[in-house]
Amino acid sequence: MGGRVGERAGTATGKARGWPLAGPAPIFSGMSFFRRFAPLRAFLDLRRYLASRGKHELIFMFAAFVVSVTLLSAFIVGSTPDKIYRPPTIIYVQSWPASRTDAEIVAQQKIDQAKKVIEDKKKAAEDAEIRAQYKRASDQLNAIGI
Repeated sequence: MGGRVGERAGTATGKARGWPLAGPAPIFSGMSFFRRFAPLRAFLDLRRYLASRGKHELIFMFAAFVVSVTLLSAFIVGSTPDKIYRPPTIIYVQSWPASRTDAEIVAQQKIDQAKKVIEDKKKAAEDAEIRAQYKRASDQLNAIGI
């Protein structure tokens, strides 16, 4: 089990079954960057870079930063759902006896149809109100030229 670093157990040449040992994994080759990183030096480098820029470049850079942060913030705020938890919808089913007559079925269908007409009118009124709100918003935008 002994041997030099990098040798496989039981081999004297560093090869196991004819396969050469691989070098260090490429994922670790760039890790030396963090050993040389110093926050103060990075800040001074940024300061030196900003000092070498013209005034108009700094203004545009700041404007681009503000626009980017604003858009990102708007997406983050707009992506939160209104309700995190929505309780399950329970649907009740009526149980009818098999001995119902056709007259009972027709009578129940008339009652159900009347309820459906009332619900459809309510839904149509809600849809009309939503369309009116969108129309008002569109008219406001048209009034300012958008």
